[in-house]
Amino acid sequence: MNLYPLIRPLLFRLDAEAAHRVTLDLLDLAARTPWCGVQRRGTASDPVTLMGLDFPNRVGLAAGLDKNAAHVRGLACLGFGFIEVGTLTPRAQPGNPAPRLFRLPAGEALINRMGFNNDGIAAALTNLAATPRDVPIGINIGKNFDTPIEAALDDYRAGLAAVYQQADYVAINISSPNTANLRNLQGGRAFTALLAGLAEERARLTDHHGRHVPMAIKIAPDIENDELPALTDALVEHGIDAVIATNTTISRPLVSGLPQADEAGGLSGPPLRVRSTEVIAALRERLPEGFPIIGVGGIDSGEAALEKIHAGADLVQIYTGLIYGGPQLVRDVARALAADSRN
Repeated sequence: MNLYPLIRPLLFRLDAEAAHRVTLDLLDLAARTPWCGVQRRGTASDPVTLMGLDFPNRVGLAAGLDKNAAHVRGLACLGFGFIEVGTLTPRAQPGNPAPRLFRLPAGEALINRMGFNNDGIAAALTNLAATPRDVPIGINIGKNFDTPIEAALDDYRAGLAAVYQQADYVAINISSPNTANLRNLQGGRAFTALLAGLAEERARLTDHHGRHVPMAIKIAPDIENDELPALTDALVEHGIDAVIATNTTISRPLVSGLPQADEAGGLSGPPLRVRSTEVIAALRERLPEGFPIIGVGGIDSGEAALEKIHAGADLVQIYTGLIYGGPQLVRDVARALAADSRN
């Protein structure tokens, strides 16, 4: 029984960030009830192995919902095949001033300018260590807001080293629009220097810990198409294991005129759907066969998820669609992808 249509109006009466906290608290409570098992059993099995990891289905939770890895048990009840936590920075930071999260109900979209608010990597790792898990956990890392962009690699190397033992994969977030100049790392010499430094650090950590942890790079939808060839060449050259396409967009044409559409920050939800799929298709055309792509952006139905898969994604992630559609969306997407994989 889907109760979310009854609960959502109550949540939407709250400030968006307050509703976020309430929802996570409710999931934590639900994790202690029989509902959790029922919900998980209702999600289609669609196992796939990528990056050396076994995923029970192709539907993941995108980073941003559980920044501090404090609610993994509750979120796992929804039936995700993998969960990505973060974005985490080496040091705790408060993020941008509130209000910083805005709903655009007419477009079933969100705008956020959270600014990597988190309790720091050490706190999140403590949370993860105390949490049973039976699906892959990705840890999304970024740089602190006050670290100069020229020294960003230092933060990413420190983050990679810190999370290496607990992460099933590490996502490198260089595409948030809410940290000054961060997106400058996506191209040119800055990008190749970042990847080279991360590859060197990963090699050191692999030798030290005796295990290879995959790295995925998360890119923006606003990247120009003519920049993608250099980007894909660099991903392959430096041994990156996957690409996550895409983060939020700073573009606003599809929500122009809607209340709060002019708020600064990254736009997510259905207005991002077409562009993120275009980026996935362009990446698939350029990347070697078998190079994993995780598709995210505007997935609010099984049909929207299939667009990503048919464009070339191997896995998908959802976030904003969950806010508007509730837990049933995870089931709907997993079932659609499982049916497609059987055909």
